[in-house]
Amino acid sequence: MTQRRSPPFRADHVGSFLRPKYLLDARERCQKGEMTAEQLRAVEDRAISEIVRFQEDVGLTSITDGEFRRTYFHIDFLDQLGGVQTDIPVTIRKPDGTEELAPPVMRVIGKVRHVKDIQRADFEYLKSQVAAGSTPKVSIPSPTMLHFRGGRAGISREHYPQLDPDFYEDVALAYGDELRSLAAAGATYVQMDDTNLAYLCDDKMREAARARGDDPNELPHRYASFINRVVALRPPGMTLAVHLCRGNFKSTWAAQGGYEPVAEALLTEMQVDAYFLEYDDARSGDFKPLRFLPKGKTVVLGLVTTKLGTLESKDDLKRRIDEASKYVPLEQLCLSPQCGFSSTVHGNNITVEAQRAKLRLVVETAQEVWNGR
Repeated sequence: MTQRRSPPFRADHVGSFLRPKYLLDARERCQKGEMTAEQLRAVEDRAISEIVRFQEDVGLTSITDGEFRRTYFHIDFLDQLGGVQTDIPVTIRKPDGTEELAPPVMRVIGKVRHVKDIQRADFEYLKSQVAAGSTPKVSIPSPTMLHFRGGRAGISREHYPQLDPDFYEDVALAYGDELRSLAAAGATYVQMDDTNLAYLCDDKMREAARARGDDPNELPHRYASFINRVVALRPPGMTLAVHLCRGNFKSTWAAQGGYEPVAEALLTEMQVDAYFLEYDDARSGDFKPLRFLPKGKTVVLGLVTTKLGTLESKDDLKRRIDEASKYVPLEQLCLSPQCGFSSTVHGNNITVEAQRAKLRLVVETAQEVWNGR
């Protein structure tokens, strides 16, 4: 079995990487007014050029900008849509005396619309740095991020007295405009990051959704339909993937539970090309839900954790791929880390050396499994 010539690739990844210290320092200086936005962008350009070489050196074909221009994987994008406002995250003190950053909440305060190109300039720079034969990839947040955390209460009743169809259609149209903008710049591979469908695998998260007035059994189907509105507007020749994650902040996670509660809606109803599914530990359950995957779609198994520096065993990865192939033909499977190494600017508790070793492990394992090397 040969390597895939189109995305997702046998050895792939979610997209974010640990920020180098000089980039974090520059970002802090810019926030203090000691550096202009243009000067910060020049530093980001340097860091992105370096992370592109890093990815190519470890043997990856899918190349991202590491999300080096973002603070959060989702806010920096969604805040640039018209009608969207994000509550600034705050540090809260828990009863045990420890502190944690309260998750930011997006609110829809007006009609959602695409008011400007969001990722195009960033993609154009990334594309200029990627060598021939590699594929630049763009990661954007899933449109469901505008609904799940706030629910109906987080969406203006004045502008959207009814969510269906107006809200879902407006968001889809905004995403369609952004995808066309990216396609015009040459983008062919886009990944939508979605924590919400994975959260709906967790009993506590399901109860929280119910408390907000939503039916956790109905939401996966509604979200599949929501994302399908975006899929219907994608330009020809563009691969669309969805990545599911149960939280990835400073090596912590927010949810647990196997994919069974969302599997049918996710894999059968949703019309994307590929799924990056978190499978690095017992939190994600077994591979049985993969039985819903139809022919023509691909699942990228996120078997390598980005939260811990300990390197997985290649034999264990091969064994787990073999287990998954009992439900999905091997030709419909690929391999990746379970999430990005730095979904937010804060990063995970892992070193750059471990980041490199884990990616090389993914590449080498994929070559041996699918190329027989």
